[in-house]
Amino acid sequence: MGFHEVRFPANLSFGSVGGPERRTEVVTLTNGFEERNTPWAQSRRRYDAGVAMRSLDDIARLIAFFEARRGQLYGFRWKDWSDFKSCLPSETPAFRDQRIGTGDGVTTTFPLSKRYASGDIHYDRPIAKPVQGTVLAGVSAEELVQGVHYTVDHAAGILTFADAPEAGEEVTAGFEFDVPVRFDTDTIQASVASFQAGEALSVPVVEIRL
Repeated sequence: MGFHEVRFPANLSFGSVGGPERRTEVVTLTNGFEERNTPWAQSRRRYDAGVAMRSLDDIARLIAFFEARRGQLYGFRWKDWSDFKSCLPSETPAFRDQRIGTGDGVTTTFPLSKRYASGDIHYDRPIAKPVQGTVLAGVSAEELVQGVHYTVDHAAGILTFADAPEAGEEVTAGFEFDVPVRFDTDTIQASVASFQAGEALSVPVVEIRL
């Protein structure tokens, strides 16, 4: 599946609308009880890039980006301004933000993830597109040095340690990240008249599995 390691202009995605979606199948039984199930292990995000357009120059940049991706053909990176850090939005990522694994003395590769918790229930979201220069990592509460103790595959979201963490050691990481997405349309319909009248352009964007 084609993917371009390029981010949709962050100044154009600022102000966009979107967030996670789930797919739940609900069957109401004859006795009034429900059976609920989901075919999705992971959530999927959707956004509308059009509502953030503020000028005709913005639309020109959008169309240029759209054409370079050949519409829906190639995926790209998207900054979700409401959720792009391993920590709270008001905080700065730190190496102890997320627990991404436990050492066994053999394993050297650990995929990045972000945990969403409510009470005793949690969901671990895979993070495949960390932002270059933002990834921090540590083992057993000791911060390590990128390029010396570990490397980062920014296209897959995987940390590789030079030495395997010992058995029982906690592996942690902090980072900023993008969402892998594609346009969910092969058509952009823009009108100068409607734009000047304040009508929002609709440009759906959807998260893709990698």
